[in-house]
Amino acid sequence: MRIALYEPDIPQNTGAIIRLASCFGISVDIIEPCGFIFSSRRLKRSGMDYMDRVDIKLHSSWKKFYQTCREHSETRVILLTTKGNIKHTAFIYDSNDVLLLGRESAGVPDAVHKAADARIIVPIEPEARSLNIVSSAAIVLGEALRQTNAYPI
Repeated sequence: MRIALYEPDIPQNTGAIIRLASCFGISVDIIEPCGFIFSSRRLKRSGMDYMDRVDIKLHSSWKKFYQTCREHSETRVILLTTKGNIKHTAFIYDSNDVLLLGRESAGVPDAVHKAADARIIVPIEPEARSLNIVSSAAIVLGEALRQTNAYPI
């Protein structure tokens, strides 16, 4: 299982997701361009010493990332989105899934939305706009790891 970030805007969120991935032994894909310099000080501060414990792959574009995913027929791209049509708890995860999170400022473009193998949502109160991507990633990753019996301990 992997987490992928589509053109992330906020280094602190990226660092926190890298830390989350480190704690659960999963890899992270960063789809560029980022809204910050990837090696920025704020990113390193958020990721702390976890940065060196995570397999991080940089992809120069969505097209390159998507091609890499399609080279492995068992890989599914699962988009976490406020426009999802499946609750995260109703979806059946596989250990080869990539959990894709969009830009904090704009989500993902329609082409990326359509290319995803599934679009899932974390149900929240109707008046609430959305969760922070780190919170969404943690909630969905927890459910995916539970279903696939892949917690590290």
